[in-house]
Amino acid sequence: MSVFPSDLNDKISALRDFFRSCGSAAIAFSGGVDSTFLLKVAHDELGENVLAVTVISPLIPKKEAIDAENFCKNENIRHFVLELDPLKIPGFKENPENRCYICKKEIFSKIISLAFENGIFTVCDGSNADDTGDYRPGMQAIQELGIKSPLLECGFTKKDIRELSKIMGLPTWNRPSAACLASRFVYGETITENKLKMVENAEEFLHEKGFLQLRVRIHGENLARIEVNKEYFEKILRAKEEIINYFRSLGFVYTTLDLIGFRSGSMNEVIRK
Repeated sequence: MSVFPSDLNDKISALRDFFRSCGSAAIAFSGGVDSTFLLKVAHDELGENVLAVTVISPLIPKKEAIDAENFCKNENIRHFVLELDPLKIPGFKENPENRCYICKKEIFSKIISLAFENGIFTVCDGSNADDTGDYRPGMQAIQELGIKSPLLECGFTKKDIRELSKIMGLPTWNRPSAACLASRFVYGETITENKLKMVENAEEFLHEKGFLQLRVRIHGENLARIEVNKEYFEKILRAKEEIINYFRSLGFVYTTLDLIGFRSGSMNEVIRK
């Protein structure tokens, strides 16, 4: 008898069938909620014929890379790490609206090459059904390169993935949603390694203070806009002096609280569809 809820049995069965039909697969593995679930199911079905590939870059907080490495060690999964500096990709640091397309095209081209070198011809990412509702130019690059998105194809939502991850005992089941640090920048503003580090350190500071789902958006050279869930507003204000002082030590002259609260992809709100 299945341990999974009846309404998810068909989805998990379809995902398992997908991997069995592939015979082998390389998984773009960030260590987040979606890719951890995807990698776990793939490894359960394919064992040694699964390869996890994690990209390390200034866009990814160091903690995420460490978590990804530890998960693969604990699960005895083959794991490759690719180092990449997106700031050297032509057109990326200028931060156009198709920035994600430029980056994903480069990243997944390298993952494909690595997979092929290891005799694996199916490369998967962790996109799910909820990822179709926002402006995501990176998905165009994924489609152009022939990357498979089995969670999306099988109809998994983020809620489904969290529920199944909890049942499976995965440490990521309740982890806040993550996104690359470039998503903290206003389109058209130059991305630099220093500003990426400012954002990373600011968010890590707030995480350590107990604020889980959040973003620190950077505007210009010295303004930080904090997005947190509204239930944290009072807690943020109680800690405002400490937050302001730490943010100033990072280089932020101005620290603001977004009164709308946290929402994924808020920088896309200015894009005219």
